[in-house]
Amino acid sequence: MITLKNISLRRGAKILLDQASVNLNPGEKVGLVGRNGAGKSSLFALLNRSLTEDSGEFDIPHHWRMGQVAQDMPETEASATDFVIEGDTELVRARAEVTAAEASDDGERMANAYMALHDAGEHDAASRAQALIQGLGFKTTELDQPVNSFSGGWRMRLQLARALMCPTELLLLDEPTNHLDLDALVWLESWLKRYEGTLLVISHDREFLDAVTNVTLHIDAGKLVRYGGNYSKFEDMRAEQMTLQQNAFAKQQDKIAHLQKFIARFKAKASKAKQAQSRVKALDRMEKIAPLMSEADFQFEFKEPANLPNPMLSMQHVDFGYPARDAFDQDTQPTVIVRDVSKSVLAGQRIGILGANGQGKSTVVKTIARDLAAIRGEITEGKGLNIGYFAQQELDVLRPADNPLDHMIALAKKVAAEGKLAGQASREQDLRSFLGQFNFGGDMVKQSVGSMSGGEKARLVLCMMVWQRPNLLLLDEPTNHLDLTTREALSMALNEFEGTVMLVSHDRALLRAVCDEFWLVSKGGISPFDGDLDDYQQFLLNEAKRLKALAQSEVAKSNHKVTSPQLKPTQPKPPSQALQKKQQRIESEIQSLEKDKTRIELEMSSSQVATELATLGRALKLAEEKLGLLEAEWLELLEQSEQA
Repeated sequence: MITLKNISLRRGAKILLDQASVNLNPGEKVGLVGRNGAGKSSLFALLNRSLTEDSGEFDIPHHWRMGQVAQDMPETEASATDFVIEGDTELVRARAEVTAAEASDDGERMANAYMALHDAGEHDAASRAQALIQGLGFKTTELDQPVNSFSGGWRMRLQLARALMCPTELLLLDEPTNHLDLDALVWLESWLKRYEGTLLVISHDREFLDAVTNVTLHIDAGKLVRYGGNYSKFEDMRAEQMTLQQNAFAKQQDKIAHLQKFIARFKAKASKAKQAQSRVKALDRMEKIAPLMSEADFQFEFKEPANLPNPMLSMQHVDFGYPARDAFDQDTQPTVIVRDVSKSVLAGQRIGILGANGQGKSTVVKTIARDLAAIRGEITEGKGLNIGYFAQQELDVLRPADNPLDHMIALAKKVAAEGKLAGQASREQDLRSFLGQFNFGGDMVKQSVGSMSGGEKARLVLCMMVWQRPNLLLLDEPTNHLDLTTREALSMALNEFEGTVMLVSHDRALLRAVCDEFWLVSKGGISPFDGDLDDYQQFLLNEAKRLKALAQSEVAKSNHKVTSPQLKPTQPKPPSQALQKKQQRIESEIQSLEKDKTRIELEMSSSQVATELATLGRALKLAEEKLGLLEAEWLELLEQSEQA
């Protein structure tokens, strides 16, 4: 059991925990929630001993092993598989002990070392690591690629896989979904449900918390308040408490009126039965959390668009992708990802864009946003189309040295130069007031963007987008850096928005609350997805099972080819009878050694006698070395045959 008793914790002058107490039982899956700055990450630092409590008593069972995702970007030429295997600290120690034992020539030590190596799972380490890597979205062809060949987001997925590889009794996950798409998120949920240890997770994804947690720990006013149940249950209980207290009754009524307006609008537009059911559930939840939202310190709304062209845009036989790398070389060809799309986007549509990572969701959005040109076909924009675009990398293009007011002044000048001010107030005082609506008040308007948190940067991008009064919103993962209350504010604002929304997100709560229909980007095309998000989640699970079965089939075929070379497709006639005889002899020896290796492994798994294990360990190592030499010789003979 994890015990915190009368814990006080400070960061600088700020008191994060004040005489806080809680007990967490073995095997519980705990969602850690609270406002930004409440102390969630600091509590993790206390648990992993990076911080020390200022007062109180804190205890974790001394034999518990702890796993946590490293936050540094890995820099290594090791393969993805090897990098993840190294996360298994027990296995790494067992390997090191085998090496030391062999060097010592101590039979008993070697026997114990081989036994520990077997118990640590040496025999299936690669397959366990690769299952994690592929579950998080990597392709089979990428398993042996060096870590340094992947982008930052994919390297962080490898860090997550490495943490999951480690045998633990306590697992700490801080925003594990930030670098995942919906496919990988669904897989991670499934993995965590099977995890037998104690889990503490910080996340701003409510459906993820609902799926994997059964206890909610709320940091509130320096105290740790434990609730039995997942995040939705916590919301219900917290809302009930606040309603009884009547602390924010007036604000609560305003929020409920706001939500009722949304409900009336939704009921008038609902057409698909299954979609309607999902939306009604989302609205029911929003009504329940109105007391919670009354506590939130942030809300905003999109101004009514100046005009609503219909259709917003029309696509005719459009290919989406990237231009040729060398535009001056006529032999180079553009990279096409999504082909031959003919669709229209109408005023008032709310489209969720689904699809596995790498299928082209962001490419489609970038092309509609004019960041990329269509490879082929024509995109016709409606007169007066005004796009508000939130890109995944938008936070990276903010100017770190400038402050929010600098950004707004530069935006106002740019829009004025384009003749698109459309009545927006653009005096400095007006811009200050507008920034204040997004919680950039007082000294914050002059704070450099580089010193801000990811959530504050995301809020600034939203502010700039709302100020432009768009009629088409293109949102590519807008919630990655937003906390739960800001996500709720965004959800409510989008549902009051009178224009068109196209949304890519792994936040299922946002997709459910905002989108009336879904497009599926898959297999090089775009098609309507006839169903709701529950159907899509089942579709992903079925697809994952199909791909896993296919991968296992391919691996089995590959292994059969290696261990039974005589079953390879018939080669052209060998150049000489001698070569053919050599190949047949080696094939026979390989088969014999494979049988010996299997027998030795079985004997090692059942033997408990130290001297026997030492002898078997040496025999296994010798068999593996011989196999390596024979396979290399066989491949060399095969190459000679092919060259001839």
